[in-house]
Amino acid sequence: MISVEHLTKRYGTHTAVDDVSFRCETGTVTGFLGPNGAGKSTTMRMICGLTPPTGGAASVDGVPYRRLPNPGRRVGVLLDASAQHPGRTGRETLSLAAHVMGVDRGRVDALLDLVGLDAKAGRKRVRQYSLGMRQRLGLAHALLGDPRVLILDEPANGLDPEGIFWMRGVLRDFADRGGTVLLSSHLLREVEAVADRLVVIGVAGSSPTAARRSCWPAAASGYAASSRTSWSGRSPRPA
Repeated sequence: MISVEHLTKRYGTHTAVDDVSFRCETGTVTGFLGPNGAGKSTTMRMICGLTPPTGGAASVDGVPYRRLPNPGRRVGVLLDASAQHPGRTGRETLSLAAHVMGVDRGRVDALLDLVGLDAKAGRKRVRQYSLGMRQRLGLAHALLGDPRVLILDEPANGLDPEGIFWMRGVLRDFADRGGTVLLSSHLLREVEAVADRLVVIGVAGSSPTAARRSCWPAAASGYAASSRTSWSGRSPRPA
């Protein structure tokens, strides 16, 4: 479970995030929506301990992220697919992470296969990857430690429609097996196809309700249980 309580972030006189609170329950996908500049990425960085909040707090299973022992085994994070080291191969990227987390390196091959990066792609330098391939590698990295929580910032960027459909299935299956997913996007239709609940924030300072979150079941925006996808197999190969 992810708990966010009154998170606020100010940079001087600029308020990036203003008093945001919500919870992501076990066994659910929570869609985190808002226009560009609303503070979604900043909120996620505060949850993951990368950006110190001006006020409020966030925790995963009752513990602040920075206090989690070996956090990659508890929380899988994908915030910026372009942040991967461009000089390493995809396989090297995951192998190094597996070593740091104490994960069996056999998971590296399994996850490369799951996300649709074949042996040839695994030997390529990340600088040669398309954005979609980097997103796939980032998702493999997030899943590497077999976590129970996923925090993903715009993970569908760069994926083709078939890849987006596949990713929805992976996230739905993860939640249905008892995981917790927080998934950000600025596209409602992309999120409502997989989310159980939606959290919506606006640009801080843009209106009297700025940055106050709204939260409702995804069914309220047209989502129906019958529209869920179920996919536990391998990804289609990237073009």
